[in-house]
Amino acid sequence: MTELLSTLLPILIVDALNPVLFALMIVAIGSSKPIANSTALLFGHTFAYTVSGIVIALGLERITARLETPHTIDFVIQLILGLLLVWAAAGSRGGEASKAKEPERALTPAYCFGYGAVINFIGIPFALPYFAAVDQILNANLTTEASVIALAFYNAGYALPFLLVPLSFGLLGEQSKPFLQKINDLMVAVFDKLMPYLLLALGLFLIADATMFLVNGEPLAWGSG
Repeated sequence: MTELLSTLLPILIVDALNPVLFALMIVAIGSSKPIANSTALLFGHTFAYTVSGIVIALGLERITARLETPHTIDFVIQLILGLLLVWAAAGSRGGEASKAKEPERALTPAYCFGYGAVINFIGIPFALPYFAAVDQILNANLTTEASVIALAFYNAGYALPFLLVPLSFGLLGEQSKPFLQKINDLMVAVFDKLMPYLLLALGLFLIADATMFLVNGEPLAWGSG
């Protein structure tokens, strides 16, 4: 499990750099129910991400089960994900991925929960690292229970930085908004400038790890295989 965490952590850092979600959390604290709406938005996103991870894992396991060389197909999938990440890195250089469409109706906790569930599918640069994280969990050959726990911890780690929004508003009230907006502006700047390179680095690592396994039978990553 320790080895798996060492491979999941850099993926989580790339994955959690999500200015779209953070910006929408700030929109939520500007509503009539700031803490309830922003928290519901985050819970909706986390719930959908967790469910998506389970569905992705089941889908990848079914693909694996149909083939006689499961370990090889795991790393073939990883190789494809690495190539897609490199492609996403090339396509995210324009900065458009950091822009989000704001909700068009009055915000309520129920609506924010549903909206949070929807926005986790916005943008390939956000989805691909999650596919890679699920693939790494599957490659670790854990029990079903341990895999679900690992996925739950991953999603909790993803949500943790975004809890800063409702917590800050709860402690500081309206005074927190300039501070949170500065963080959002910083996230957008970092995302637009660094995300292509982070995606490229993660993609190249996955490609190298999968290629090493396919050629020599041993991956680079401790948590793989």
